Amino acid sequence: MSVNERRTGTISRGIRCPIIREGDDLGTIVTESVLGASEAEGFSLRDRDVIAVTESIVARSQGNYVTINDIADDVQVKLGGETIGVIFPILSRNRFAVCLRGIARGARKIVLMLSYPSDEVGNELVSLDMLDKSGVNPYSDVLSLERYRELFGSNRHPFTGVDYVEYYGDIIRECGAEAEIIFANQPKTILDYTDSVLTCDIHTRARTKRILKEAGARAVCGLDDILNASVNGSGYNEKYGLLGSNKSTEDKIKLFPRDCSGLVADIQKRILDRTGKHVEVMVYGDGAFKDPQGKIWELADPVVSPAFTDGLKGTPNELKLKYLADNDFKELSGEELKNAISESIRKKDANLVGNMAAQGTTPRQLTDLIGSLCDLTSGSGDKGTPVVLVQGYFDNYTDQT
Repeated sequence: MSVNERRTGTISRGIRCPIIREGDDLGTIVTESVLGASEAEGFSLRDRDVIAVTESIVARSQGNYVTINDIADDVQVKLGGETIGVIFPILSRNRFAVCLRGIARGARKIVLMLSYPSDEVGNELVSLDMLDKSGVNPYSDVLSLERYRELFGSNRHPFTGVDYVEYYGDIIRECGAEAEIIFANQPKTILDYTDSVLTCDIHTRARTKRILKEAGARAVCGLDDILNASVNGSGYNEKYGLLGSNKSTEDKIKLFPRDCSGLVADIQKRILDRTGKHVEVMVYGDGAFKDPQGKIWELADPVVSPAFTDGLKGTPNELKLKYLADNDFKELSGEELKNAISESIRKKDANLVGNMAAQGTTPRQLTDLIGSLCDLTSGSGDKGTPVVLVQGYFDNYTDQT
């Protein structure tokens, strides 16, 4: 390796920003924060760098909030306000508990149907080992609350210490509704209890709605159908409704940001005007990855990225270096091996789908991959870096500048 040869690949930097409030000019703040970090830390922007902005500060700048009373009013209008089946919610104080307060205020009775042994993103209500010992078939068996307790007792979340079955039941009753809790995995089960259903699953919601409607449900909504228009002057999200929302206060939630394609285009243009560099820009939420210990899938947002510039469309088109080293060039080593692999990269096809030398590379959308990197970089706590600059993501082994 020569003295002047490039020694690094992808670099991800968290960029510190001011605390964002409703009405702030986010395009200006993000641009100035990135350029200020560049000057202070001594790095330069390059073409195809990626500036990623967390959805939280986008929604905050938009003032995209709703109250539990807004939720209650919308639920009552759309689902009738009597007995409502609330099915397949995730187990989360931040993501769903405040929504449930509003839902319960909009009904006389809630039949809460929880999926088991875990929710959609992997939070367990019962361990697989306990389920195996019980002889229960989760694909067909419907459990009452009493039967669940008899078989499995109280199961507290390993990270939060919350018994979500008890917690959600208490929320419903505190908000003035009667609560009945059952455990089942077939959507049609809820129709034995009520024909008005709010399905709260995220990534399987279209299928669940279809099954319920085909089975004769009178009224079916998903979380994406609640607050998809303003209620009482509230915020809203026309595409995702309550999906992707987060707790703000005990009676208020922040929604997923509304259309933010204008924001990413604005930041891209500002950087081009100031530096002459054509960067890509995206808004990101939850990363798409699974925790190996807690078995929890991070993606509780409906998508990783709700808005991004055109250069972030598509999937990676990469060769697997270890495949080339172990197969095509297994007889080579040292500089010969390096040169042979570099030449393969330079001559690679524009579309490597089906090519054995690309096997094992990650066949995911660029925005899902980069958004996951950004989510891990920024974290969700007190780092104070809601903007992430990713450099070198589109480089390969042959790039030296």
